[in-house]
Amino acid sequence: MDKTSSKHTILSIYHYGRLVIRIIAFLFLLDHFILSRYIGLPDLLASSAVSDAAVIVIFIAFTIEMAFRFFPNPLECRGVQKQFKRNLIKTGNPPAVHGDHKGTMLVAILFFGGNAVFGLLHDFGVFDDGIMVLLSSLYSIGDIVCILFFCPFQSWFLHNKCCTTCRIYNWDFAMLFTPMLFVDNWYGRILLGMAFLLMLRWELAFFFRPENFYESSNAYLKCANCDEKLCVHKKRLRKRLTGKPVSVGEEEGMP
Repeated sequence: MDKTSSKHTILSIYHYGRLVIRIIAFLFLLDHFILSRYIGLPDLLASSAVSDAAVIVIFIAFTIEMAFRFFPNPLECRGVQKQFKRNLIKTGNPPAVHGDHKGTMLVAILFFGGNAVFGLLHDFGVFDDGIMVLLSSLYSIGDIVCILFFCPFQSWFLHNKCCTTCRIYNWDFAMLFTPMLFVDNWYGRILLGMAFLLMLRWELAFFFRPENFYESSNAYLKCANCDEKLCVHKKRLRKRLTGKPVSVGEEEGMP
């Protein structure tokens, strides 16, 4: 590994910071959830000075994150930036679609279908609002874990090289806020609405400009033009777990 790839990039540090913040938020929510069950604190979504302040801070943080996604943003991975016209560097070749549609549909069915089951459990009273909020918070941690360490969608379903070439990168907020669909709370509804607007815009961009989304037709996505080196983190983890050198292609789920 060369010296450049062994260093943390600005983007990787940014993601580590997001991971720490989201873990802290989850631990706070979990602590409040447990205490509300055992010592009678108000539920997180019930009005109180502590819960109101926490919910507002979390709401503002995610609203700002999503608002930036609607525009080109240097603090975001190239994977979410490829939807913008300015980030198309034409290669002269057509988009090379390798089973993306099948993998994408499978992810959608499994993830959103699984959350529909959680929604039914909520409707039948097995899960309460607090559990649904905890699910969303846990998903938010999983989102960053997928970027930095291991992504099951990449490895098991989509087989994309890295986050940069991920077909569903901008589904992340829609996925992590899906449990809030079953919670009667306007904070959650606004976050979910923004998340699905992002996802809709992404899908429309893919429909009208598929050449933006594939390395074969867009040189912006090629490794030679990438200065993020996020794949290095996954490569290191794989090497430590197996004790064997792993190429970038192998690490990122390529055949």
